Amino acid sequence: MSQLNPSVDTPAVPVVSIPVRELAPWALFIALLALVALYFVGAEQGATSLISGTGVHEWVHDGRHLLGFPCH
Repeated sequence: MSQLNPSVDTPAVPVVSIPVRELAPWALFIALLALVALYFVGAEQGATSLISGTGVHEWVHDGRHLLGFPCH
């Protein structure tokens, strides 16, 4: 049976520090994509519809039910 030997040195893993100013644009972009997706799943229908017809509604229909949005 093999046991771990605490006296054996393991190589150190360098920790990379990412500045917030480099992360902020990506966080903003992902938040914007999430809001657009939430709009299309939750509100793209009826009076607030940006795209006419029922195409978008049919594409996100199951997602609406999964997330608890009423659609009919």
